[in-house]
Amino acid sequence: MTAAPADLLIDRPAVTDGASLWRIAKDSKTLDLNSSYSYLLWCRDFAGTSVVARGADGEAVGFVTGYVRPEDPRTLLVWQVAVDSAYRGHGIAAALLDGLVARLAAERGITGVETTITPGNTASERLFTSFADRHGAGLAREVLFPTEVFPDGPHDPEVLYRIGPLTDPTAH
Repeated sequence: MTAAPADLLIDRPAVTDGASLWRIAKDSKTLDLNSSYSYLLWCRDFAGTSVVARGADGEAVGFVTGYVRPEDPRTLLVWQVAVDSAYRGHGIAAALLDGLVARLAAERGITGVETTITPGNTASERLFTSFADRHGAGLAREVLFPTEVFPDGPHDPEVLYRIGPLTDPTAH
């Protein structure tokens, strides 16, 4: 597993983290920002398939939100990954992703990860490509949602990254 700074606590999100997750997503300037309500619901209903990094004051400074695909219960769909700008560059996103997948492999038998990335989001491309490499997993890419299916104006296509099968995600 990739190590995060020692002063961070890796934890499951709580409803009280919703506001911090919304702020971190908003400040990222790269994520599609959902309503603050959706982050509150996410922290309530999908806490078991998500993870946060907490600073010394207990405040969330990074997160990975995800869910297990109903049609494929061995696949984790990673919805969003973000780290507060003051904490970037320390491997926190990788540590969160590795820890979440290891936990879900042990608890739910997860053997694959999916996410979507817009072209040009090099930080996410590197995060998930290196994740696949660390776990000895295949990586396939295909456009999941082309530009023209988005009803709310111009939107880059969303490219599906399909990673798996994972080789012992608890060992990294």
